[in-house]
Amino acid sequence: MILSDKPGFATGLPVAGNGCFSRKNSAGRKTYFIILFMAQSSFIELCRKRVGNAHVISVPEKMASYVTDYRKRYAGKALAVVLPGNTREVADLVRLCKQYRVPVVPQGGNTGLVLGSVPDTSGKAVVLSLARMKRIREIDVKNNTMTVEAGCILDDVHSAALEADRMFPLSLASSGSCTIGGNLAANAGGTAVLRYGTARDLCLGLEVVMADGAVWDGLYKLRKNNTGYDLRDLFIGSEGTLGIITAAVLKLFPRPTTRQTAFVALSSPADALQLLAIAQKVADSSLTTFELMSGYSLELVVRHFPHLLPPLPLERPYYVLLELSGTEPEGQLGERFEKLLQYAIEEGVICDAALSQTVSQSRSMWALRENISAAQAKEGKNIKHDIAVPTSLFAEFIETTDRQLQQYFPGCRTVTFGHLGDGSLHYNVAAPKGVSDDAFLMRQDEVNRIVYDSVDRMQGAISAEHGLGALKHERNAEYKSDVEIRMMRKIREAFDPDNLMNPGKVLP
Repeated sequence: MILSDKPGFATGLPVAGNGCFSRKNSAGRKTYFIILFMAQSSFIELCRKRVGNAHVISVPEKMASYVTDYRKRYAGKALAVVLPGNTREVADLVRLCKQYRVPVVPQGGNTGLVLGSVPDTSGKAVVLSLARMKRIREIDVKNNTMTVEAGCILDDVHSAALEADRMFPLSLASSGSCTIGGNLAANAGGTAVLRYGTARDLCLGLEVVMADGAVWDGLYKLRKNNTGYDLRDLFIGSEGTLGIITAAVLKLFPRPTTRQTAFVALSSPADALQLLAIAQKVADSSLTTFELMSGYSLELVVRHFPHLLPPLPLERPYYVLLELSGTEPEGQLGERFEKLLQYAIEEGVICDAALSQTVSQSRSMWALRENISAAQAKEGKNIKHDIAVPTSLFAEFIETTDRQLQQYFPGCRTVTFGHLGDGSLHYNVAAPKGVSDDAFLMRQDEVNRIVYDSVDRMQGAISAEHGLGALKHERNAEYKSDVEIRMMRKIREAFDPDNLMNPGKVLP
């Protein structure tokens, strides 16, 4: 008989070598469940003492929103949901979880799409929500930095930056509900990566609670710091498997005083690549956004949101939304934009274009792009892919993968849109007409294999922005080398030897 070394409650009960309690008699089982219940009750009571009774939820009905994923397709179970109010309380809770061997699932806005911030169905884990930790600790205008807690909503960070006459450029469709901690844990991208980079590029320092409850204060406000391993980069994109991000130092930028948007019609993704090259040459650093959208994706938007009117007839297979911004006089930016579009038309790269003249027109163009995901949801279920390939192979990926999918699933409909400027794409596949969504979803593994094999052939990545979570971690291991997986495992074991930090995510 040995003591269990698996995540769960440290009850001290003897178990068989296979990790299971003996079932030789009902009295033994009854004793086990009584002691387990007592241990759970004791643990939850200790959580209440650390964060207050009002900030511990253990009633299943009240936990529902915390254990259900953003798309409402999956629901896990949790022992409890705890909402600490500061870093000290996070550290206390993590130490308590280590003592009782309770897995911890960190959660921000729960807007992820890969089951990275929801628990499994065992009911053993605690969801540690950072929703109460939303203070903006400091704005250093002269240093162009902002120090915020992990639970800050992205839109609130945008507003605080604007009040200081600055800008934080991370731009996501979920900005009204996603949090900075989640953005960093997933290394979020968005529509401005082309100019400003991903969440990783927009962060200078972190505060992190480690798996043993120790607090790492790495809230550096430095743009140069070569004093050892870059620990910050380990935590960004780790999805809470190495530690819990509790605060971050973010980069701020001068607030653009001029901004202009164009909606452009094209014949193919290859033409979009040519337009990108022209835009980078003519607009240089003022090119902020370059978004590719298939005609079908925009048809869905107009169908389900008829008040959103495209500035051009939807008669072409592809469209691009591109935006320039800067601090130069508005007339100069407009002249540069007109020159860019005129040159592209003369070269036969674009079919037609509409250039915004007002802020309202620009917002209307953006509304088309930002409502593609919502329109898909209204249309029905689909198989989502968040992939990245080298920008130079973007057109080849779309054309090749479209053709392969049609061979195996004739009539399937692809909703293609994404950030062509940085090589990432949302490539979603819906059922052919006449085939039910549920029947098509039964073929999801086959669809994924076609898409991901195509990505792999082009030396791409099966996750560009959303992370791996529990949804993609096993599939990802198929496309990584043994050396890479081994290094990742060693890092995780070094930071979390008990495997209590968001287990079942990132690595299989």
